[in-house]
Amino acid sequence: MYTQCPECLTVYKLEAELLVPACGCLRCSHCGTVFNALGTLAAHLPAEPFTQLPMHALDQEPPVVDVAVFRPRPAATTPEPVPEAVVSLVADDGVVEAGPEPAPLGEDFSQLTFTPKFARTKKPRAWRSLAWVGVCAVLVLGLGAQLAWAKRDSLVADPTFGPVLQAACGVLGCHLPLVAAPGRLRLLARDVEQHPSVPDGLLITASVHNDAAFAQPYPVVTIVLSDANGQRLAMRRFQPADYVGDADARARGLGADATTAMVFEVQDPGQHAVAFAFSFE
Repeated sequence: MYTQCPECLTVYKLEAELLVPACGCLRCSHCGTVFNALGTLAAHLPAEPFTQLPMHALDQEPPVVDVAVFRPRPAATTPEPVPEAVVSLVADDGVVEAGPEPAPLGEDFSQLTFTPKFARTKKPRAWRSLAWVGVCAVLVLGLGAQLAWAKRDSLVADPTFGPVLQAACGVLGCHLPLVAAPGRLRLLARDVEQHPSVPDGLLITASVHNDAAFAQPYPVVTIVLSDANGQRLAMRRFQPADYVGDADARARGLGADATTAMVFEVQDPGQHAVAFAFSFE
């Protein structure tokens, strides 16, 4: 709240507690004038520029307050006797009897109490909570499935999760994706000889073992022929379809801890080819 000294026109900001001790009168700290702060009391300042706050008339009829929120109960005291008016009653036998006149009834506010009104809060229904829990569980499972599919190669190749996934797929009847791990293929034996039916051809055979604990696709095999000085004479890359004719076998891949024989037909580069090398991709 704000008020203004009528002498020096100084505007002060004050709290309601300052108006209680002297019934609304205050002393100006600037000029020392004692004035009634209620005359210019305002909740907000007017728009600037301004010189004086609006004056309030203090000689009006007091307003009536009618919104009652609390009234204390009266103390328990013995009420003073009230003179009872005497009325005459005529009985059936003609005898006049005197009795007290009943007191007029009035409003009794002694039991008036104030009860605050609280907003009623509705409790959520149990089925809605269960529905939200179910939806969240489905979303979490879907997210986990997406992450597992994105990292499927790592999970299948993992020595801990790979056997568990294989066992689960064996029960459910599903097939795990083939994970290529050419570094775990081991060449057991190899041999080169003249082709029995092609005059200028060579027949190269190799025995390969899969050291991985999971099935992997047949690799791309690169064969390099070189001379005695290590000079490369010929090279060819064989796709799985070039040395595995069965499409179903290619789809199943090379099983875990399995050994397979590979046969390759190449053209003889001449008498200078004395060495050959295998590599897997």
